Amino acid sequence: SCDILPTESEGLHYQGDVLDILEDGWDLMIGHPPCTYFAVSGNAWFYHPDDKHLPKEEKRPHPKHPNRRQYREEALEFFKALYNADIKYIALENPVSTLSSLFRKPNQVIQPYWFGDDAEKKTCLWLKNLPLVEKTNVIEPTRVTTGNGTTYSKWWWDTCLLPTKGGVRAHARNKTFPGLA
Repeated sequence: SCDILPTESEGLHYQGDVLDILEDGWDLMIGHPPCTYFAVSGNAWFYHPDDKHLPKEEKRPHPKHPNRRQYREEALEFFKALYNADIKYIALENPVSTLSSLFRKPNQVIQPYWFGDDAEKKTCLWLKNLPLVEKTNVIEPTRVTTGNGTTYSKWWWDTCLLPTKGGVRAHARNKTFPGLA
């Protein structure tokens, strides 16, 4: 594994920038690039809230996140560097996001509950020289119904209750479910 963060599991792990080892003769890469700047939920942070009525090209940056557009461009270049690496087999995953329009549509959109994991989280796969993933153990995910009748995956609902400070919620939502893995 490779990450800028320490590993949470046993085994060989390179802690650092994957771009430093990307051309080291790998046969297969399964990549999980950060989704922070691609998530649709973050679109509100691209532009100044007072500029909603203006055309896109006239909008100012958001005062709390003035560099968000630049960071998205850098994240896109990183994603492309992974996808275009000289590695025969590549699978990149990310949640449903703006990557479909910024890069291209994914080869496949999957769900953790297709693989026996009690969760609903649409996950896109961009594949190179790999077949589509096949469902292996489809279950019905546990659901939570709110007072107004809206239903959510229990896993998603539980992560909504986690604090955002310190990245606790983001870390929980970055989970790769074992059934798919």
